[in-house]
Amino acid sequence: MHARNRRRAQRGMTLIEIMVVIVILGLIASAVAVNVVGQMSKARVDTAKNDVRKIADGVDTFKVLKGRYPTTEEGLGILIKENILKANKEGSLKDPWNNDYVYLYPGQAHQDGYDVKSYGADGQPGGEGENADVVNP
Repeated sequence: MHARNRRRAQRGMTLIEIMVVIVILGLIASAVAVNVVGQMSKARVDTAKNDVRKIADGVDTFKVLKGRYPTTEEGLGILIKENILKANKEGSLKDPWNNDYVYLYPGQAHQDGYDVKSYGADGQPGGEGENADVVNP
């Protein structure tokens, strides 16, 4: 009788141990997922900052070659047309959130020059964090 009760107790402990392990693994997985998502968000913002710098360099190159900045109407497409920048597969310049980069001349942030910007993850002006605008320095 004692042996039978001991086996039941051991089976119950094994089930409880498995449940505890599953809960611990779930907690670890959720902590890792939160960190990975945060790193992906930061990577997209960093990519947008680098892209904006490269595009701004392309605008400056255009000015050296043509003696003027592209107009807002010409936009960034003129840099592709003049082989100053390479477009993506679709033939345009897209930010990491698949929105077009914005070019303004004269700029809003730089009244004496131009603005190259990404409106961030939400694609709307303003915002905070991943939704914040990325503008050329």
